[in-house]
Amino acid sequence: MASLLGVGSCGYTTSPALLPSHLKTVAIPVFENATTEYTLEQDVTNAVIDRFVKDNHLRVVDERSANAVIHGKLTGYKNAVFGFSAANRAQEYRVTLTCSVVFKDLVKNREIWNEPALVKTANYFVVDVPGDSARTELDGRKEAITKIADEILTRSVEGW
Repeated sequence: MASLLGVGSCGYTTSPALLPSHLKTVAIPVFENATTEYTLEQDVTNAVIDRFVKDNHLRVVDERSANAVIHGKLTGYKNAVFGFSAANRAQEYRVTLTCSVVFKDLVKNREIWNEPALVKTANYFVVDVPGDSARTELDGRKEAITKIADEILTRSVEGW
């Protein structure tokens, strides 16, 4: 995380931020992992940090220096068959990622938003289909993680 802290001023965005003026920085400690998926907490935490760095409305810093903090806990991970071929073979799967997230204003000591069950999904085909090539569970996992990170950023900087 330390290597990511220094790049907080590199990004630029044109989206309107509706943040209170006293919120300039955010801490994003490693998410807790209540799933059996190895390294999932690091993958999600890194994706959230990357989104905030690219967005650049809130600079990512350590918790002692932050005006706000995002605490997250991964509570569910599922990879399940979603679609079958005409021959009754699994060809489409869905990764479902669930987490609880709290965004807290440390200056005014209050929760800004709290989502106990943020759920994002990503479908992928394990066979080539028209318009899409075969992918793996890892591809589906990465897409679901990206959707979680995007949602956390959006709720934090635009949800006012």
